[in-house]
Amino acid sequence: MPVFTWQGKNAAGEKSQGERAAENKQVLRAALARERIQANVIKEKGGRSFNLKLGGGSVKAKESAIFFRQFSVMIDAGLPLVQCLEILGNNQENEYFKKSLLGVRTSVEGGATLANALRLYPKIFDDLTTNMIEAGETGGILDTILQRISQYVEKAVKMRAAIKSALVYPVSVIVIALLVVGALLKFVVPIFANLFVGLGVALPASTQFVINLSAFIQNFWWLIFLAVGVLIVGLKYIRKTPQGLYYTDKFLLNMPVFGPVLRKIAIARFTRTLGTLISSGVPILDGLSITARTSGNAVLERALMQVRKSIEEGRTIVDPLRESGVFPNMVIQMIGVGEATGAMDSMLQKIADFYEDEVDAATKDMLALMEPMLISFLGVAVGGIVISLYMPLFSMISKLAG
Repeated sequence: MPVFTWQGKNAAGEKSQGERAAENKQVLRAALARERIQANVIKEKGGRSFNLKLGGGSVKAKESAIFFRQFSVMIDAGLPLVQCLEILGNNQENEYFKKSLLGVRTSVEGGATLANALRLYPKIFDDLTTNMIEAGETGGILDTILQRISQYVEKAVKMRAAIKSALVYPVSVIVIALLVVGALLKFVVPIFANLFVGLGVALPASTQFVINLSAFIQNFWWLIFLAVGVLIVGLKYIRKTPQGLYYTDKFLLNMPVFGPVLRKIAIARFTRTLGTLISSGVPILDGLSITARTSGNAVLERALMQVRKSIEEGRTIVDPLRESGVFPNMVIQMIGVGEATGAMDSMLQKIADFYEDEVDAATKDMLALMEPMLISFLGVAVGGIVISLYMPLFSMISKLAG
């Protein structure tokens, strides 16, 4: 029987490690789970390490939403937890998701709580999910919590799909415009340039500019791709630093057209997440911490962590929200009413519903504004090149006619 070394955390949250003989890693994992030990790394002596928190695939948000919806129905129908996980795991088409769910089932079967078993797969189940499930297990309302998670994920999927569909048109127009302009500069302009050289006519400044631009693209087209690559890599590097991430997110929120839409998306996500956590029984301090980490915006994350710190010091939630300068007055006042009446969770959900509708309306308005701008850009770019190429011919024809 092989011998394994393991590292993890015990029930008190303290680091723990040791050696033990077992038939395989899964058997050892289940045995440790029965002892309330969450093993993160298991390594066979003389073998390679196996990190239980690393995965080799991905799970789409839609797949996750369907899983939680089916899971809640099964739990509500009275099926045992282990049987639910086995049925759902075996019915998954995504192999990575299937193996993960069957691994969760093994851990639960070995004595681990569902929340702790899910924490072994953080690429699929984030802090928001596991903390809500932990609260549901503690309060005996797991079926209700699973329904709330499925509703939350479904709303997030719907919003993401709406944003993606809204971006299809402007991105398509910009790509087509760049392709048309590039084709004109590479294939059409050189023909006219050779014609003008043969005729020996004087060229207007606009025509000369187009010819020079065409020559640059002919000889140094690779510089354009290099510059785009450097820009992308540079932005990724900047956003890896906390300050760079914060200031780039702040710049995006303050952009003229896209900024208001991004701010509404961030507020809708914040209120939906925090409202779901509070209604599920998660303490507000833990809820703010989880919401900050899952907000997807560094500006909002910093503001929420400052709000959390202020609440720890005994202040109400309204004042630090107002001092952050991130949230609109309407949101702050509604949250204040919810805090005063003890209906914070329902108030946050109402704010989220309102801002999700606002995102839909703002997206439609943005598209209505961008459509004539994009068409004008395409017309000016293509028409400008064509007119510049024909101007010398018009001048020559006028002289011949004279």
